[in-house]
Amino acid sequence: MEKLKVAIFGIGFMGRVHTEALRRLGNVEVIGVAGRTTEAARKFADNLGIERATGNYEDLLADADINAVHICSPNDLHFPMAKAALQAGKHVLCEKPLASTIAEASTMIALANEKELANCTLYNVRAYPQVQNMRRMCEAGEFGEIRAVQGTYSQDWLLYDTDWNWRIESEPSRTFADIGTHWCDLAEHITALRFTSLCADLKTFYTKRKKPKHSVETFTGKTLRPSEYDEVTVKTEDFGAMIFGLGETAKGSLTVSQVSAGRKNRLFIEIFGSKASAAWNMERPDELWIGHRNTPNEIVIKDPTLLREGAQSYADLPGGHSEGYDDTFKQVFRRFYRTVVDRGAPIEYPTFEDGIRQLRVLDAVLESSRNRAWVHVQG
Repeated sequence: MEKLKVAIFGIGFMGRVHTEALRRLGNVEVIGVAGRTTEAARKFADNLGIERATGNYEDLLADADINAVHICSPNDLHFPMAKAALQAGKHVLCEKPLASTIAEASTMIALANEKELANCTLYNVRAYPQVQNMRRMCEAGEFGEIRAVQGTYSQDWLLYDTDWNWRIESEPSRTFADIGTHWCDLAEHITALRFTSLCADLKTFYTKRKKPKHSVETFTGKTLRPSEYDEVTVKTEDFGAMIFGLGETAKGSLTVSQVSAGRKNRLFIEIFGSKASAAWNMERPDELWIGHRNTPNEIVIKDPTLLREGAQSYADLPGGHSEGYDDTFKQVFRRFYRTVVDRGAPIEYPTFEDGIRQLRVLDAVLESSRNRAWVHVQG
């Protein structure tokens, strides 16, 4: 079987996650990586056994043998990289947020459609087996009419003013753009309902932070000495909250935080219906809580033979064998490259259209917080 050839743009945490997940597919080979500099890219490539490394991503786009590009770079590079890749005839998988503006995202969608290229926005949380199980239960009406959806997405990796990451400078939003859109995409995906209106409040607790004088990778750089920092002004939010309308009648609430001590990566979502309820926590991904009124509640442990039809293919391991974060990327990539090989195959992954959808939600959140008012969500 001839392998598809892929390039990775971005040499941080996400670049490594993408590379390792791709290698599990069997029919995809990462042949090149682009980073900030050739030296940095070469170090990344040598650590992961990748042949080519460059500080200029356009060098890889000129290679006709490369079928697809994974964009794992800082947010402000998503649009120029994706645009160039699409123009070069490459299929594109892009980390979220898809772009910095709706106009940029619209251009990306138009280009992908014009070139008839596969495109994906990496909302990987959809691909957890129990998330798909909840979705199929919603589709089957097991929860009844959805009345409320609520939850949190809490982390602590930016708890101190000495914690730093390039996302801190990713205006106009950090916490909501980075993790809030994951939760919102999940809520819409599970329930098949869309946000209609919202009222949001964003808060920056650290208006000044200590920025390391050298580059640090995501989730690292926590033990630097005082002499290794510069104090800088921060405009992006540490915390956000919103209440919202979902579909015609459902309501809900959400908080997102990157300064919640002890919460490493806790996305928690609850779905309340007229018949039953469900709750799922990403830090315990194999467990699904199901709530009942007149019978005992349940905790269902992931077992592919017991998942609802349509969710079973998202679990590759038998019951009692955990599947987690890295497995979700494998599941998304498997489905994406199926459509690269067969352009008529069903699209079972989030596309650029899903990416622009969450940019519209994000725009509404920013407008609401700025104006201290309820806002209609476009689209």
